[in-house]
Amino acid sequence: MIVFPAIDIRGGKCVRLLKGDFAKETVFSDNPADMAKKWEAQGGQFLHLVDLDGARAGHSENLETVKAIIDAVHIPVELGGGIRTMENIDEVLCLGVRRVILGSVAVRDPELVAKACGKYGDRIVVGIDAKDGIVAVDGWGVSGDVEVVTLAKRMKEVGVRTIIYTDISRDGTLEGVNVEATAALARESGVHVVASGGVKSVEDIRALKAREKDGIEGVIVGKSIYMGTLDLPQAIEIAAEED
Repeated sequence: MIVFPAIDIRGGKCVRLLKGDFAKETVFSDNPADMAKKWEAQGGQFLHLVDLDGARAGHSENLETVKAIIDAVHIPVELGGGIRTMENIDEVLCLGVRRVILGSVAVRDPELVAKACGKYGDRIVVGIDAKDGIVAVDGWGVSGDVEVVTLAKRMKEVGVRTIIYTDISRDGTLEGVNVEATAALARESGVHVVASGGVKSVEDIRALKAREKDGIEGVIVGKSIYMGTLDLPQAIEIAAEED
């Protein structure tokens, strides 16, 4: 299981939001590239980047910052946030991003997701953000009017191999990850799932690791490693343990 340290970018800074609320922002660094180097130095194997401005604008807004991060580290990065056209996908992957995360467009234009998967294979990942089992789009501000499992199955049909599942009600709260919903999504959809939202401590990592056989292949850690409730090296060690 892979542990993905998260770097959320807004206005070129490294920030964290509470439940996706832009009015509840905490700035952790004015230099996201330095933060990326910190997580790499602690054993990070893959960075999870989110362009928060892009999520609202509907197209990438912080690519200069993303490029600075790519240039600063030797580990791969994935990027999500407002990427909704093939041109934007091409642009991001050409920049050096390893995986593109498609969110709102998966609901509104599954044909684009199919086209992207046909061109780039497993470099295309879909992010499903949900509250009470219903998908949210447009930076979490709008209901997508579709159930999580239904969308996941659709994505599998068009070629998606990995889904990042975020429980919005827990994101940034440190209340614990939604292990049961994550495992159920992986099991029912047949797609590998990366857990996100609410991770607080090593107990969350252990609980997800115990459900790895259901199809949980990773976990994104954000606020917990910034606030110090989770030790990244320890989390990586637990995630890498053999069954």
